[in-house]
Amino acid sequence: MSIVKLARPEIQTMKPYEAAIQIDDTVRLNANESPEISPIGNFRRPLNRYPEVRPRGLQSKLADRFGCAPQQLLVTRGSSEAIDLLIRTFCAAGQDNIVTPTPSFSMYWHYARIQAATVIEVPTFAENDFAIDIDAVLAACKPSSKLVFVCSPNNPTGTPLSKDDIIRLLEGRDGKSAVVVDEAYVEFGSEGSVIDLVDHFPNLLVLRTLSKALGFAGARCGAVAGPEGVIRLLNAVQSPYALATPVVECVEDALAAEQLALAEKAVEKIVSERERIMSAIESYAFVSKVWPSQANFFLARFRDADGVMQHCAKNNVLLRHFGGALSDCIRITVGSASDNDCLLRALDTLTES
Repeated sequence: MSIVKLARPEIQTMKPYEAAIQIDDTVRLNANESPEISPIGNFRRPLNRYPEVRPRGLQSKLADRFGCAPQQLLVTRGSSEAIDLLIRTFCAAGQDNIVTPTPSFSMYWHYARIQAATVIEVPTFAENDFAIDIDAVLAACKPSSKLVFVCSPNNPTGTPLSKDDIIRLLEGRDGKSAVVVDEAYVEFGSEGSVIDLVDHFPNLLVLRTLSKALGFAGARCGAVAGPEGVIRLLNAVQSPYALATPVVECVEDALAAEQLALAEKAVEKIVSERERIMSAIESYAFVSKVWPSQANFFLARFRDADGVMQHCAKNNVLLRHFGGALSDCIRITVGSASDNDCLLRALDTLTES
C-alpha cells in the first residue's frame, strides 16, 4: 500500500517549483542571471548561472552507486536535509509523531521539534549491546505515527539492524508508517544496504550520505531513496537549486571509478584501525566496557568519563561525551593510524598520573 496518502494533505497536492528552463548553448535571458562569469574557482559550469533545480546527472550517478532507479532517489544537502524533508512532508504540527529507538542520532529529535511533532522513544539497553527490539518499536507505534526512524549501524552505539528485522518492521507498519532506515555508516559494517527492498516495500525509505565512507562531509551531499511517489512529494518540498554547482561537480568527480576504489581502501583501513583501537582501549583499567561496532566509531564506558574527556582535551584529542543514559560513555571516532596513536598516548599518560 502506498504511503503517499500518509503525507500531509497540503503536501500531496503541492507542485515542484517551476524554474526557468535550462538548455545548453542557448542565450539565457530568462532567469535574471548575471552575464558576467566570476574569475573565482575553476569549475566546468560557470557560477554566474544557476545550477540545475535538481542535478539529474548526479542523481543518476548516486542511484547507480546506491542501487536504485534515478526516479527513486532525491539528492539532498547531506542526509540531515532528508530527515527534515521527511518530517515536514509527513508530520502535521501538533498532531503526528515519529518513533525511534534511543539512544540514536539526535537530528531525528531536532527536526521533529521544529515541526512540532512528538517523538516516541523506544529505549535500548547497554546490557543487551543496545540491540533494537523490533517488537517494542511496533508496540510503541500509534495511529498518528507517520515515521519510524532506525539508524543501522546506529549512532552513537554502532549497533546494526539485520535485514530480517527491518523486513519485520516494514511488514508490521505496512500502510501505517514510513520506515526510514538511516544507512550513514553502512559501508563500515557487514549487514549491507536494504535499498534493494525499495521495490518490494512501498513504505521503505533509505538515507545515504557521502560524508563518511567517501570522506565528503564538507560537501554536504546525501540522498534519500524510496518509492517514486514519495520522492515526488519530497522533490516538491525541497528548495529549488538545493545543490550548489561546486558541490555537484566535486561529488561527480568523487564518484569516478578510481576515486571509489580509493574510498573502498580507506574504509578497509578504518575498519582495521577500529579493531586495533578497540582492542587497545579495552585493556585500560579505567575502561569498563567497549561495545561491538560496525561503524567508523565505537562506544566505550569509562569509570570517569568527565575526567577522560578533560585529560584528552588537554592533550589535543577531542572525543564525544553524551549525557543522560550515556553519561559514563564516550564515543570515539576512528581516525588515521597516527590520530589513533595520539589518543592512546594520551590515555597512557592518564594511567601514569
